[in-house]
Amino acid sequence: MNIDLVSLANKGIRGLHPYLPGKPVSELERELGISDIIKLASNENPAGCSSLAQQAIQNELVDITRYPDANGFYLKEALCEHLSVAMDQITLGNGSNDVLDLIARTFAGKDDEVVFSQHAFVVYPIVTQAVEAKAVVVPALNYGHDLKAMAEAISDKCRLVFIANPNNPTGICLFHDELLAFIQQVPKNVMVVIDEAYYEYATDDRYPQTLAWLQEFPNLIITRTFSKAYGLASLRVGYSISHSDVAGLLNRVRQPFNVNSFALAAATAALKDKAFLKQAVDLNQQGMDYLQKELSRLGYDFIPSLGNFITVDMDCDAMDIYQKLLQQGVIVRPVANYQMPQHLRVSIGLMQENQRFIRALKLVAGR
Repeated sequence: MNIDLVSLANKGIRGLHPYLPGKPVSELERELGISDIIKLASNENPAGCSSLAQQAIQNELVDITRYPDANGFYLKEALCEHLSVAMDQITLGNGSNDVLDLIARTFAGKDDEVVFSQHAFVVYPIVTQAVEAKAVVVPALNYGHDLKAMAEAISDKCRLVFIANPNNPTGICLFHDELLAFIQQVPKNVMVVIDEAYYEYATDDRYPQTLAWLQEFPNLIITRTFSKAYGLASLRVGYSISHSDVAGLLNRVRQPFNVNSFALAAATAALKDKAFLKQAVDLNQQGMDYLQKELSRLGYDFIPSLGNFITVDMDCDAMDIYQKLLQQGVIVRPVANYQMPQHLRVSIGLMQENQRFIRALKLVAGR
């Protein structure tokens, strides 16, 4: 007897599509047989990572046969000092995506509602559907969060709100006054997640310092990552800061050993290297300034970004430009899956990589 194995899965899982990451360099090499490829697709740090983090990874090799510290004591201790929070407020994850999944599984379920914006991070609808909750997607306002409409979308069934700040893939940022006013409107029984994966790059003075709000809003959860500015994307380590009761719940769901020893050691060391972080942020700003200037000169519109990427309106089917750039050995990110079929997201690279992207774009677009 034939069995429909898909029908055996939980209802929320059946309709899911796997997350589509940026194309790896090795994949393009296999497909086109070319080399000298640059990847500006996954918002990675072109400066690499701190030498202190690299040394910490080397030091961990001696204990490679041992399980990691399941509680991540030393990383939590370093985060407490860095952020001025208590250890019982922190939840560690296998990247901040892991923490977002923990939050959804902890606070939402069948017949509940989860509110987030159009053009927001694709993980929000994935984790919402996986727990069989209803996604309430609020139309974006100028490619950013329409907080007024989001507040109005919160019903009695809502259990969770996701906000990416800065937003991925658009780069739009919410500032202090507007975000605080929104959180003040949210019912206390609705958890609000502020996803700050690009926090270190958002150097505008108006950017909200949300950690200061935790005491007033126990329903607030802040998520951050070491994958972006700290350059540890391959190690997958992120975290959340929340009320201790919330962190306690998340840690009940969190898998043991979800952050490996190398990630724990590297992240702990990376927090100490403030010079590297400043270098990475400065490099990003220089690249952003260059790309904005050159794209404007070529007549392209782009979305103002406080992340380490810029999203560009190609004024045509962006997949055509994307494919042509691949032929030139330049990998960027199409965002049609975010309902933005005319846009490409371009990560900020080293200056020579940014310059190569502009040369390739001029060549393939005829500008």
